Amino acid sequence: MGSSSRRGTFPTFADLRPGTLRGAEGFFRAGRVEEGAWWLVTPEDELVFLRAVAGVNRHGRAGPPPTLRSAYARSVEQLYGPTAGTGQDWARTTATRLHTWGVDTVGPWADAGLVDRGFYFTALADFARMPEFPVLHGPGLRLPDVFDPRWPAAAEAHAAAVAAPWAGRPELVGWFTDDGLGWGSADPLRPGLFQICLSLEPAHAAYHAAWEFALAANGGRLEAVARRWGLEPAQRERLRQLTREDRGLGGAAFAEDAARFAREFARRYFSGTARALRAADPSHLLLGCRFAHPPPAAVRAACVAPDVDVVSWRLRAGASFAAQAVAAAGEGPQWVTGGGLSHGDFRKLPLRDGTGPTRLERLLRAGREGLVAACRDPRTVGIEWAHWADGNEEAPPFGAGLVHADDDEAVEHTELLTHIHLRARALHAAGAR
Repeated sequence: MGSSSRRGTFPTFADLRPGTLRGAEGFFRAGRVEEGAWWLVTPEDELVFLRAVAGVNRHGRAGPPPTLRSAYARSVEQLYGPTAGTGQDWARTTATRLHTWGVDTVGPWADAGLVDRGFYFTALADFARMPEFPVLHGPGLRLPDVFDPRWPAAAEAHAAAVAAPWAGRPELVGWFTDDGLGWGSADPLRPGLFQICLSLEPAHAAYHAAWEFALAANGGRLEAVARRWGLEPAQRERLRQLTREDRGLGGAAFAEDAARFAREFARRYFSGTARALRAADPSHLLLGCRFAHPPPAAVRAACVAPDVDVVSWRLRAGASFAAQAVAAAGEGPQWVTGGGLSHGDFRKLPLRDGTGPTRLERLLRAGREGLVAACRDPRTVGIEWAHWADGNEEAPPFGAGLVHADDDEAVEHTELLTHIHLRARALHAAGAR
């Protein structure tokens, strides 16, 4: 029996189930122990539970630097100099803080100066931002047009370019393919991926693919399509009108066709990004597309090994962790992003009559409960706090960052995060027993 079954100890490489390892030897891998929990395996074959922060950079947030500098960016320039390496060392100070808070991994959009300061790191390929490649947009939709005949070659060229600086680096845990893609609504009352693609302009390859799919599923006749979906003969204009009004077509027959189309779209996306990244960098794990919302079930069904090693999804404070995990990751390993709260979360939370608890108290409690549940879940291999610094519209104590706009520590978050980080590995080991 493996060592993880003995009270007060942690599993070792010898406790991994045969045949469960994903990844290349000498780099990060993912594997499952006999008790059922998934763990990340370091290049040195140590089982770890990683604790990350995203967007750790001199402008303070996820994504590239904005055109208008943030208040945090101005503070950094005043305190540390206008560029990296001038004046006081921002990277050195930031690394010390992160280590103090129990952070061992810097997530996407991290300043390059942090990578060599004792952290593991994750990288973002960002296929949806490939230059001069069509991206589909609609209500709740933002996806590269994977039916475009240029998709395989464009994805391979993009992966080769973004992976070149990191290939062979053992500190790299793996690649996220994209961040916050919109897969269309899973609500049947709103337009989903299939309906939006059917309503696109004919210049998009996905428009033609969707109608070809509809015809193939209905005997090749437009009349049969209209009859099965409950439409008038001029179904194309009717569909466009419903989509413009943010209304789903509905009906069991349409839902069946929509699910099969969504699964085919997702299969093309995940297999295409996997093929491209593994051609450019065969050594590192594939960490999924960082689902911002629980995806439609058909999309989730396509987000599996061997095209995805670990599924990444954003934790929503206050919602059932178990339900979110099942919808986003199924039974496979998961990387939980989006830890913490945001100013938007605070504004959306309704007021309660009486003496409390206040909205802030409720959000902080929900944030703690969500992160603790993530650590305990046997599928989780890492957790990630969403924001490094407060945004321009935020002010203490309602900011989302670990530092405020003036670079002072956000103790209301860092104290909580440190407590969880110090217990994370033990919580994970205990949760599987």
